[in-house]
Amino acid sequence: MALDVIIVGGGIVGLATAHHLLEARPDLHIALFEKESMVSMHQTGNNSGVIHSGLYYKPGSLKAKNCIEGYHQLIDYCTKENIPFELTGKIVVATTNDQRVQLENLYQRGQQNGLDGLKKLSLAEMREYEPHVTGVEGMWVPQTGIVDYRAVAAKLAVGTQIKGCEMHLGEQVIDIKKGLTFSIVETTKSVYEAKLVINCAGLYSDKVAQMTQKEPLDVRIVPFRGEYFKLRKDKEYLVKNLIYPVPDPNFPFLGVHFTRMMRGGVEAGPNAVLAFKKEGYKKLGINAKELWDTLTWPGFQKVAMKYWETGLGEMYRSFSKEAFSKALQELIPEIQINDLVEGGAGVRAQACDRNGGLLDDFSIVEDAKVINILNAPSPAATSSLSIGKTVAEMALSRF
Repeated sequence: MALDVIIVGGGIVGLATAHHLLEARPDLHIALFEKESMVSMHQTGNNSGVIHSGLYYKPGSLKAKNCIEGYHQLIDYCTKENIPFELTGKIVVATTNDQRVQLENLYQRGQQNGLDGLKKLSLAEMREYEPHVTGVEGMWVPQTGIVDYRAVAAKLAVGTQIKGCEMHLGEQVIDIKKGLTFSIVETTKSVYEAKLVINCAGLYSDKVAQMTQKEPLDVRIVPFRGEYFKLRKDKEYLVKNLIYPVPDPNFPFLGVHFTRMMRGGVEAGPNAVLAFKKEGYKKLGINAKELWDTLTWPGFQKVAMKYWETGLGEMYRSFSKEAFSKALQELIPEIQINDLVEGGAGVRAQACDRNGGLLDDFSIVEDAKVINILNAPSPAATSSLSIGKTVAEMALSRF
């Protein structure tokens, strides 16, 4: 008997998609395939746990729409399911006069995206929120919060199974062939038929998407590792909640920042360095084929030419704790190199097109038998329930 829907990927976006499909159509026969033995093992389980407000994203973009809607859906879901979260707010800090213009642009963008309560701050006002911070000007963003996304994903997984979703853990999709009526999905354990395949494979979304079409894809997932330090326990008093710098508008990363974690402690970071494999959580972890695929991609070569100086700086910080601490001192001068202890790392799945564009917005591409989520980096966790609802509505139009 053919399945109605196969979802590839057990991160929070895949789980949210299954959740919304079964809420709308509990009669659908849905299976989710995840190559790991547990859900949320990669981007979902290794991010900083921030509930983003939608401040940074272009008004009207998929990121802005889904982040803001996802923010409210996530809070409602956590409240309903008794998942701990906190709305802490955050400050965004201009550390130099040159950054004041970009801070003003962020302020205007936040207002355009419907954020209430944004406030410009002097240094004295910033220190009412974060007594140890420094900078020339800041902004208070009340909507930001913290949560453990692994807990959210675990609850979604249990809920979807209760509603009838087949959960195939430890089973990797290795081929997809589209037929006239059904797609044939081959895994490491068996072969299945499905009316619709939804690709939520994150770091491997380009590989899965390529299985579904003959023409070469125009995008490639380039993995960027974000490395964190943690503050020593006796130095956690330096950070009350969340402190962010004004981001570089030309680079799709937010810069090193401080985040109080829902599961305890304060993280400092991340940087953003090229990972030498898709799941390259260690500095020296290398997959020769995956690295070759990245380095030979014309789009990445153009990105490297454009951002080589920034990339070298990020790489230097990756191997120099002193350089990392100096970046953090721009926000909190009291931070010393010995205040930092080794933390974890995550890998961001960043789509890069053939012309060297690092895709800023979410990207969802569909045909009659497949929906491919080709770009869903941060704030995908915050946006997950909204993305899942969007994808579910696209899927339900076929049934």
